[in-house]
Amino acid sequence: MTDSIRLSSLFVLDQDAALDFYVGVLGMEVHSDIDLGFMRWLTICASGDRTREILLERPGAPSMDEATAEQVRALVAKGAASGWFALSVDDAHAAFERLRAAGVDFTDEISEKDYGTDFGVRDPFGNRIRVGTMKPS
Repeated sequence: MTDSIRLSSLFVLDQDAALDFYVGVLGMEVHSDIDLGFMRWLTICASGDRTREILLERPGAPSMDEATAEQVRALVAKGAASGWFALSVDDAHAAFERLRAAGVDFTDEISEKDYGTDFGVRDPFGNRIRVGTMKPS
């Protein structure tokens, strides 16, 4: 029935700061940036892959009432409502050095594993990102 995941969502408190991080630092692309009036529909994608999007969503309407949104924003601010995803790169070591030079917040240093080479970073809102180069299967 299903054949792929097309859209996922991460909570962010400031969509412009999220763009600075995801596009300016990680090198992802803006897929959609639409003012719907009641919300800004802001999605990003891996460079060159427009088939999968991540919605950078501010907690609020229309998906939740204001009281709930306030609670979610408080959790995001504490890093307690984070999501995560993994990015594939051609050269994990080069990506690690580039992100270190950019001052990114690392959660895990680069290391070799059975499945490949990877490391962990955190966005400005506590969302976790794995970045790595996988071994051929």
